[in-house]
Amino acid sequence: MPDRRDLARAAWRTLTSRPIYRNPWIHVREDIAELPDGRTTVYGVVECAPCVGVLPFLGPGTVVLVGQYRYVAREFLWEIPTGGMHSGESEEAAVQRELAEEAGYRAGRLVKLCAFDTSKSILDETAHLYLAEDLTAVAHAPDATEFIEVRAFPFAEVVRMVVASEIKDSMTVIAVLHAARRLGM
Repeated sequence: MPDRRDLARAAWRTLTSRPIYRNPWIHVREDIAELPDGRTTVYGVVECAPCVGVLPFLGPGTVVLVGQYRYVAREFLWEIPTGGMHSGESEEAAVQRELAEEAGYRAGRLVKLCAFDTSKSILDETAHLYLAEDLTAVAHAPDATEFIEVRAFPFAEVVRMVVASEIKDSMTVIAVLHAARRLGM
C-alpha cells in the first residue's frame, strides 16, 4: 500500500451524485466518492453561484461599508457590498449592480483584487473581489429581503476593525487586507 502522502495529489472520483435540496440560492447534493486508496465515502456538497464583493472608496482614505443583521451569525455586521452573480452576468456588471443595490453608488473605476474559494471542503463557491473608485451616487432599489445601513468609515479604522476581529466576514476581511497591501499599509 502506498504511503498516504503519495496519494495527496490523487483525484477523488465521483461514483454517484443525488440532489438533496434546492432553492434559488443554493443546491445541496450528496455524492459517493472513491478515495485515492479505493475506499468510498459519503460527501455532502453545497453549490452556489459565483459571488462578488466590492470595497468602495469614496476618496483616498474613506470607504463605504454596509451594515445589516445577518441571520446565520445572529448579529448586526459591517461588511462590503456582496452578492451572487446572476446567470450570464459578468463580474463587473454584478459588482456594479451590488454596489448600487446595497450602497447606492456606481463606480467609475473597478480594480480586481482577487478571486478565492469561500470554503475548500463542502462549499462550491468562488468569490471575486473588487476595489471601486470614482463613485457616483445613484438611485437604488434594495432586494426585498435586505434592510441595510450605509456608512462611510476611515479606511484605517476598517483595517483596525479587521485586525481586531470586529469585522469577520471573509469577503470583507480579504478585500480590506488586499487593499491595505496595495496602499502600503
